[in-house]
Amino acid sequence: MITFPNSKINLGLNILNKRADGFHDIETCMYPLLWHDILEIVPAKSFSFVQTGRAIPGEPTHNLCVKAYELIKKHYSVPPINIHLHKVIPMGAGLGGGSADAAFTLRMLNQLFSLKITSRHLKHYASLLGSDCPFFIDNLPAIASKTGTKLKLYELNLSKYYIIVIFPDLHTSTSHAYANIQPKISENSLEDSLKDLKKWHSLLHNDFEEPLFRNTPALTKIKSRLYDQGAFYAAMSGSGSALYGLFEEPPAITTFQKHECILRSLTLPTDSS
Repeated sequence: MITFPNSKINLGLNILNKRADGFHDIETCMYPLLWHDILEIVPAKSFSFVQTGRAIPGEPTHNLCVKAYELIKKHYSVPPINIHLHKVIPMGAGLGGGSADAAFTLRMLNQLFSLKITSRHLKHYASLLGSDCPFFIDNLPAIASKTGTKLKLYELNLSKYYIIVIFPDLHTSTSHAYANIQPKISENSLEDSLKDLKKWHSLLHNDFEEPLFRNTPALTKIKSRLYDQGAFYAAMSGSGSALYGLFEEPPAITTFQKHECILRSLTLPTDSS
């Protein structure tokens, strides 16, 4: 079985407060993006994991796909499998690629072995693997709150617009990004801010931007250039470092050729498993 774990962008990201457990309560809208990895899972006589494409630092046993399989194996009788992950989505970019790989592994195991795990329980398992993982179970626009694991589907269709995503080859650490944040309650509710696209540029903010931009002026320049090219909204995704611009017409990407970038329509993904 082959599937294509996709990435996501964040439309606004408010860091509200630090919790007693050391994590942070946030508020953000996650939207699926068709920039994807390739994931193959087949039954086998013994377990194996192979990773190609972009190099992933760390031991293969720490990969979230492997952890997802081990998690399911604890609760269900599943045979050994071969996993082949071809990595396309950049790491440390705020695009959720690793989280998508984990969630899609859970989904594939559920389908491949007819485990009949409900969506609610899949999201619970996904939350044990990472804060962004539950989002990719439904893989639909959603308002995420608490640590990012409480999800409320949000009706938003941006399919008539285009997106440029720019990865400036800068890996950002989520834990380091949080260490530089001063939590605060947002003046406007995220759902209210999302209602009028024409006001996104003034109402939707990513709280991770200010401290990162302060130390990395190149990111500020990229965001400004996206607006110069006609974006009606530009922002950093997640804790960075990828930035994106939303456009009414497909823009030229030659301005950004010194960086890795993609141009996509914002069509929602279909179930590809």
